[in-house]
Amino acid sequence: MVACAVIMPADMRAIPGVDDSKRLTHDQRVRLSIKIRERAVAFAIGAASVHEIDRINIYQASVLAMHRALGRLKVTPDHVVIDGKAMRTLTIPHTAVVRGDARCFSIACASILAKVTRDLLMTRLGRRYPHYIWDHNAGYTTREHVAGLAAHGITPHHRRSFCRISDLMLELEHQAELEDLDQRALDDVGSPDEDYLDDDVIVGGDTYLGDREQTLEERI
Repeated sequence: MVACAVIMPADMRAIPGVDDSKRLTHDQRVRLSIKIRERAVAFAIGAASVHEIDRINIYQASVLAMHRALGRLKVTPDHVVIDGKAMRTLTIPHTAVVRGDARCFSIACASILAKVTRDLLMTRLGRRYPHYIWDHNAGYTTREHVAGLAAHGITPHHRRSFCRISDLMLELEHQAELEDLDQRALDDVGSPDEDYLDDDVIVGGDTYLGDREQTLEERI
């Protein structure tokens, strides 16, 4: 979880092209992030780890990441504007704007910086864990990412509390149990002694099989 706090000059015109980060291409976000950092009065990044997300849930982890970003600002704000709904656990006075990254310039700037930072982190992790194609999907559950999970399991950077990860873990555990049962069944099967496989047994078996086939043909 990555959050960004940014203070843009009040008397500055909006940077052309700044919008909800989800509406922009990767190249557009990178180009705009440079301009935002150059013109910002202050900006800071905060994050919450995957272990914190699993321990306190995604909502509280986002609040924690916001607190960390705000705490790292060189200029202390009196009031902040955040995307989404009001957060009772966010102690600083704030105004919440639903879909704020598409409606508020400063929120859009923060969303771009946060997105560029997160994508950079995922690209670096992708070099260490190439099976999940994180340098292309940024950790989202694309077909290639899910295929990597199914083939190679999860990493320390996957959220175990995430629904699809939890389902995959249960499936892998179930598969391991089935494989263990299959192995136990194989261990219980003994190889027959060749002395028991005399001609009478073999002929009897063939005759019985032929009778069953004939009976089936008659029923058909």
